[in-house]
Amino acid sequence: MSLTGKKIWIDAEEPKTGIMLKPLIKWFKEAGAELLITARDFDSTFKILDDTGFNYIKVGKHGGSTLEGKLKTFIERLNDLLPHVINFNPDFFVTFASIEGSRISMGLQIPSIGCYDEPRSIFVCKQLIPFIDKLITPECVPIEDYIKLHADRDKIIRYNGIDEVAWISDYTPNPKILEDFGIEKGKYVLIRTEPTSASYFIHKLKPDETLIADFFPAIFKKHPDFKYFLLVRTEGQEKWLKEKLKQFINNDQVVITRYMPNIVDLCFYAALVISGGGTIVRESALLGVPSIEFFPGKSAPQEIFLSENGFPMYHIRDTKKIVDESIKILEEGPSSKRFTMDFKKKLSKFEDPNKIYFNYVKEKLLNS
Repeated sequence: MSLTGKKIWIDAEEPKTGIMLKPLIKWFKEAGAELLITARDFDSTFKILDDTGFNYIKVGKHGGSTLEGKLKTFIERLNDLLPHVINFNPDFFVTFASIEGSRISMGLQIPSIGCYDEPRSIFVCKQLIPFIDKLITPECVPIEDYIKLHADRDKIIRYNGIDEVAWISDYTPNPKILEDFGIEKGKYVLIRTEPTSASYFIHKLKPDETLIADFFPAIFKKHPDFKYFLLVRTEGQEKWLKEKLKQFINNDQVVITRYMPNIVDLCFYAALVISGGGTIVRESALLGVPSIEFFPGKSAPQEIFLSENGFPMYHIRDTKKIVDESIKILEEGPSSKRFTMDFKKKLSKFEDPNKIYFNYVKEKLLNS
């Protein structure tokens, strides 16, 4: 059924939004809907959207690591978004977890839906949950975690899976990435820094620091024949890490960068993925890639979900144990089922949140 004549506003506030909602945007376009896509300057969000080829409007930026900065940029972005929304006059608002977008949609009485799997981010939840009409959440994340942040049970849609299933379930590996980067499958490691600017990470580390500097040298010393891609989130992290690892800067086997295209392909062909944040290790674990998360806190329900369902997901906080497990994985080498499509069999039993998005919005728009 056609959505021709219907207008949908989508706000991408972080890199994950651009990755996750790519299929959804495509489905809306194919159904005939007119789209307004706005995006915030945070991490690699713009570059990810550039790679999709979708037209979007750049509005605002992330507030950094201070509470004052977050509040200031929230106010500024709210003000800058409003004219675009008023001019577009959308029939529906779709987001991952844009607090500016949800506030505007509530204020203008635009029906809305979001998808948020991170109740640890209390500041975001307290600003998102009261204003969004429907919230899609994974069943593995206790519903009480949302209820205690003032969510209404009737507005929550639960599904069997995690957000990353939305794009991994339809993923097909592209070996061209190996040629593009001059690498061999199973002969490189992808390492991602912590999200130190996130509200739930404040006070755990200084904004520009990363524990990678503590464990990377020992791994490299043991396995200097592997290539290492160290993916940082901010310019500050990049500068700090290059200073801490300056003895590796001129080594062709070590690359420190803020962005890498086709990150899922890089995960798929990697020997190991290590990260201080959840998304990339959840992606890689779903693909059957040994994945270590070193987030210095409790294991998230999504990581527990992956481990309990037999995916190679490990949450290790001690730097020496990170080194030991990494060396062990690299020495053992890839399993016989690596670099195959075997991962899709395990994913088929889980639900895709994008389909929940699409079906809900379509039904509401066609019946409005």
